[in-house]
Amino acid sequence: MNILLAGGSGMIGAALSAELVARGHTVTILTRNLSSNNIHHPGINYARWDGRSPEGWSHLLENTDAVVNLTGENLAKERWSPQRKNALRNSRIDAGRGILQAITKSKHKPGVLIQASGIGAYGTSSSLVFDESSPYGSDFLSSICVSWESSTRPVEDMGVRHVVIRSGVVLSKRGGALPLMVLPFRFFTGGPLGSGKQWMPWIHIQDEVNAIIHLITSPKASGTYNLIAANHTNRQVASAIGRSLNRPSLLPAPAFVLRAILGEMSMMVLDGQQASNQKLISSGYQFRFSQLSAAMDDLLKTPSSRKE
Repeated sequence: MNILLAGGSGMIGAALSAELVARGHTVTILTRNLSSNNIHHPGINYARWDGRSPEGWSHLLENTDAVVNLTGENLAKERWSPQRKNALRNSRIDAGRGILQAITKSKHKPGVLIQASGIGAYGTSSSLVFDESSPYGSDFLSSICVSWESSTRPVEDMGVRHVVIRSGVVLSKRGGALPLMVLPFRFFTGGPLGSGKQWMPWIHIQDEVNAIIHLITSPKASGTYNLIAANHTNRQVASAIGRSLNRPSLLPAPAFVLRAILGEMSMMVLDGQQASNQKLISSGYQFRFSQLSAAMDDLLKTPSSRKE
């Protein structure tokens, strides 16, 4: 398959493009920085784009079987000032609209468009378990997801299969939340965040990538899918990190300190939700890492320290 990938320089995009190429697919990444990406990702095609328009690359759709849109500013990079909130929202809307315009104008339509989103679409809860039919929440993260998902949804009217992936916390040693969570453990100061009771739906980076490819190549897959392996509390996750690193996990980071440092963005670590993965499983997907301990061992233990 020929796959066009927007957002290919991020943690998920880089892992996805490498796996697709390894499986024999052709990948073209839309990127703002053409030269440096060519150095870091040999064997993959690149096309320059501005992150918001179809100019300069829309002709590539004539030979494209699938489009994957992972584009969006990093939610955890800065405090959520009003200006930052606008940047987070606009980066997602602008990219989606640009892709939508390109597909609208193209004579050849891709068979499927994979649209990124997040479990934050449902809002937070300490007791509810959200599935794909659950309504959107009412907080900022939920509103971001609404805009993100809606930006490309009109492709359905053009006969393009539209798949929304609502990802949980993607665990990877190459970026995202895990390296930040692990850092205090390196200095024997690790532990849960806040109360530790908040839920954290998670997925190993390999399953994130494999699930996306599964949804690309499954003709009957459409609509929204929760991409999570399991739900654990923050305390359970901290304990699993400590066990894999052979470090204590007893020193909590007080909630009031995190709120003071992070502001509204602290909701990403202090609030949580549980989500169901049954729709993904029913589509035929089989997880490689469904157990938290095995996932952490794979990501954090050196090969020599793993038990065979």
